Amino acid sequence: MMPERLTRYQANLVQLERKGRRRALARQCGIDFTSNDYLGLAGSPRLGLSVISAIERGVPVGAGGSRLLRGNDPEHESLEEEAAAFFHAERMLYFGSGYTANLAILATLPQRNDLVVYDELAHASALAGIAAGRGRAVAVPHNDIGAFEDAICKWRRGGGTGHPWIVVESLYSMDGDRAPLAALAGVSDRYDGFLFIDEAHATGVHGAGGRGFAFELEGRENVVVLHTCGKALGVSGALVGASRVLCDYLVNHSSPFIYATAPSPLAAASVREALKIVSDEPERRQKLQSRIAYANEQIAVHLGIEGSGSQILPVILGDNARSLRVAQKMQAIGFDIRAIRTPTVAPNTARLRIAITLNVDCPTVFRMFERLAQVMAEEQP
Repeated sequence: MMPERLTRYQANLVQLERKGRRRALARQCGIDFTSNDYLGLAGSPRLGLSVISAIERGVPVGAGGSRLLRGNDPEHESLEEEAAAFFHAERMLYFGSGYTANLAILATLPQRNDLVVYDELAHASALAGIAAGRGRAVAVPHNDIGAFEDAICKWRRGGGTGHPWIVVESLYSMDGDRAPLAALAGVSDRYDGFLFIDEAHATGVHGAGGRGFAFELEGRENVVVLHTCGKALGVSGALVGASRVLCDYLVNHSSPFIYATAPSPLAAASVREALKIVSDEPERRQKLQSRIAYANEQIAVHLGIEGSGSQILPVILGDNARSLRVAQKMQAIGFDIRAIRTPTVAPNTARLRIAITLNVDCPTVFRMFERLAQVMAEEQP
């Protein structure tokens, strides 16, 4: 019999089950249409050999402490210097994860008198950072330039005296569409503000040399950019690019940086190699872009859905239960596709999130969409 002290938690899980929202861990199984390993680097021989080489030259697995104590390894510093040069940032800081980096930036940099204006589709990690921060915050409709500007103007008219922070993703993780970064930078400049761009799903894949969609903005004193290292770069952690002043402010005031054990030096060495692969092997991006274009054609042919234009292709089914059924049927026939449900996405927008990576080829993409069309026809609302 379950102890009384646990019954409230079990009751919550039962409610989630009834609503089709209970989560569970599932192993990797089937052909990859769900990971963020866009360039196929996570299991690449070159990256694996770089790990062996790093171990042989004495790079430790663990840091042994926070960066401000004894955990600041030469690999961290080398990665930050090389990444700053690669992305054309004034300075970079390496964090243990993209979630931690988002939390650190948005809980620390916006000040008490500032306004944070964020896209309604911003990632959960950004929302966590905003909630932990000191500035006033307001959400605006997705990719609505006028709404960003209106929110700032309203705040100013109401006596707002600080600086506005505009918070967006360059490529949205669940919809696969781009943010209008140039226009947002213009709004930020006009109102003496800052622009924070999460490049999680663009780094390594899009932009000049795989540097992301924010490449032309990076290096400006009022632009902060986050590049995750666990997606296209195939490792783990995140790099934050900003002015030296803002990076130094994070080192001095950001609790997630100050009090966390530093990321693995071995991971830092691996990210260094991943950036070199992105530079040395542009054919990876070229192959991926070709497969992305093909997948966007095939989703229209087989499902009658307009593609996002990127490697993230949402198939919105609306209903949590139907999304789960379709995903489970696709998994049963060998395609690893996952259902994304409320509250990760808005009510009535449950979906399959199909990711295109170098782990699949075009004939496999064709077969997947062919079978998905059949399964969706069988699983009507």
